[in-house]
Amino acid sequence: MSFIEMEHLSHAYHAGDETERMALSDVSLAIEKGEFVAVLGANGSGKSTLAKHINAILLPTAGNCRVAGFDTSEAGSVWEIRREVGMVFQNPDNQLIAAIVEDDVAFGPENIGMAPERIRENVRRALAAVGMEHFRSFAPHLLSGGQKQRVAIAGALAMQPKCLVLDEPTAMLDPKGREEVMTVLKRLHAEGMTVVLITHFMEEASEAQRVIIMADGRIAAIGTPREVLTDHAAMQKWGLETPLAACLAARLLKDGVKLPHDILTDDDLICALTGEEPCPSK
Repeated sequence: MSFIEMEHLSHAYHAGDETERMALSDVSLAIEKGEFVAVLGANGSGKSTLAKHINAILLPTAGNCRVAGFDTSEAGSVWEIRREVGMVFQNPDNQLIAAIVEDDVAFGPENIGMAPERIRENVRRALAAVGMEHFRSFAPHLLSGGQKQRVAIAGALAMQPKCLVLDEPTAMLDPKGREEVMTVLKRLHAEGMTVVLITHFMEEASEAQRVIIMADGRIAAIGTPREVLTDHAAMQKWGLETPLAACLAARLLKDGVKLPHDILTDDDLICALTGEEPCPSK
């Protein structure tokens, strides 16, 4: 059994009335424990709706979604699912509610009645995991955007989930903040965390093990970053840009420069142009 399983899942907003809108249609998907999956798609493609089903924030209109063996549609399973899956959203300011960082990280564990000693240890570990232990007594509003998002991730980690679902967590950050968050996510994944990253940054998606493209509420493509993100015609059809290195490589190929057709990253392009050994591929 996969850690996350969706079978013929559909979701309609305002189901049954004249404003009904289908956001997901007949989506079937499996994500294994310990995977790093990136979900891409144009605005309105259904990627955020998909993410909210993994945490049981939304429930299927049709079909089903199971997380760690629990059916999200069963009322008694919701809190078990939310212990297994932590959710991080786009704007960290909407998730930070306490006056100091450590109180904010402790909020979730306190709400589920975790013992005080365990809360203190979980907060310490969560802040250490995101490199924010030295900021535990700071006021969140004094932090940078990237630091705030790392605290939001720590708040999810304090619940000791097995999976993190992040809905465009770097969309409001500058390049430094995005790098900080991605460094944390890559480290957490290396330590065994399942990561589902909703993003519109191709360079972030290229770090994943698998990429899912959403279009019109359906899965349009699924595969490795190299398989999916270097398909220039398909990416254009879905309203997405290819990674910068892949785009530049395509232009050089068009101009007669001999290069591999599946260049994805800056390192790939540098290796190909300098004649060095191929870099590890994804």
